Amino acid sequence: MISGLYLITDDNRDGYILTKVKKALTGGARIIQYRAKDIDVNERRAIATQLQTLCREHQALLIINDFPELARDIDADGVHLGQDDMSVVQARQIIGRNKLIGISTHSVDEALKAEAQGADYIAFGSVFPTSTKKDITLVGLKSLSMVRKAVLIPLVAIGGMTPERASSAIDAGADAIAVISGVMADDDPGRAAREFALLFNRHLPLPKGKVMTIAGSDSGGGAGIQADIKTITLLGSYATSVLTALTAQNTLGVKEVYSIHTNFVEQQLDAVLDDIGTDTIKTGMLNWGGSVWRIAQIIEERALLAVVDPVMVAKGGASLLDDVALDSLISRLLPQAYLLTPNLPEVAAITGINPRNSEEMIEAGRNLQMLGARNVLIKGGHLEQGDATDVLLLDEEEHLITAPRIDSPNTHGTGCSLAAAIATFLAQGYPLKQAVERAKRFISIAIEHAVPIGHGHGPINHFHAAMQLLHEKAPMD
Repeated sequence: MISGLYLITDDNRDGYILTKVKKALTGGARIIQYRAKDIDVNERRAIATQLQTLCREHQALLIINDFPELARDIDADGVHLGQDDMSVVQARQIIGRNKLIGISTHSVDEALKAEAQGADYIAFGSVFPTSTKKDITLVGLKSLSMVRKAVLIPLVAIGGMTPERASSAIDAGADAIAVISGVMADDDPGRAAREFALLFNRHLPLPKGKVMTIAGSDSGGGAGIQADIKTITLLGSYATSVLTALTAQNTLGVKEVYSIHTNFVEQQLDAVLDDIGTDTIKTGMLNWGGSVWRIAQIIEERALLAVVDPVMVAKGGASLLDDVALDSLISRLLPQAYLLTPNLPEVAAITGINPRNSEEMIEAGRNLQMLGARNVLIKGGHLEQGDATDVLLLDEEEHLITAPRIDSPNTHGTGCSLAAAIATFLAQGYPLKQAVERAKRFISIAIEHAVPIGHGHGPINHFHAAMQLLHEKAPMD
């Protein structure tokens, strides 16, 4: 019952607690712990009542911090207690037998004691350093693993959580991850919540996670929707698709493009999302401005993680994006991009910067973040010398991801397939940096083992790359 993203509210100083929690629930928060000690009793009760309504609408649990009487009065799902609060027995007498009681713990002994007293779950931390509380007890991942082995009740890891750290905590045995500022202080609480929530998909059976690709059809099968579905399926997730255009093309180039009207693009989106849903979205060729706006709106409303590949020109040189669609992509879709994956010509088209090395790629990437992209991966395949080095700007962090450059004419579909692979690994529970590194490995193998098909730029070898990658040890295995 206690599993997934466990969101603890902040002190509501900015007055937006309900708005933030609603967005976080849309993004996938499964438990909300309402923490509010230093406010008026009537205001506390009013906010708790509204939070209960939101949680019920999203089929999430509401836990009240420290006040079992309030939990009882509004029919919350439970109460959470600290080490210095009343006993589990006393709290049980107040809230009833069928409600949840959680206890904060900082050692194996405290965890065992809480379980013996009848707690339904324990929070354990602080696992990592955090600025949320002063005078914390830092316990670390090793102690978290020890507690997991010692107790049978659900275990919530708390303290200093980022998606990368949360991934490690889940691997150490946490059933849930407690987050405060990582969501509540984020400019986009819904998308921040989705980052954490997707980490728990690693426990799903195959196909693991759902990925929607929104792109054009490549009749030659090497790029576009066809490459995306191959990538998503072979790597072990469930693929859905929304067609934005039909192309008549082969390895020699694009012969003709038939654009699909915005209304039908919307119908495809609604049909899939209202029934099947999706964990992540990958966008490729979007050649109607109206379609770009509607896609961006859906990403925002549903707090989805979107990997945006700003496809502008086909491998053979044909333009795939008109000026209106480009303007819409920059002004509307780019700010909704969880990860933007441009190549160097696309960077130049969007920013006016033509990077010649990794330092200039970083500069251009910061410009793209200023335009609204949350994270940016600039692909360095067009650099003329050295290894194939990509630049990943992960919020404020900078990472160079390098692989040997492979001299091959068979690179059709690399951009589409890379973005689809990243979206797939995100849907499977990998944090972003690991998802990008694993996707980069996939593409390198696919290029290295490409089999010549056609008379021009042949496709990469999705099948061989997926089979080899799935037999290599993954970071979270």
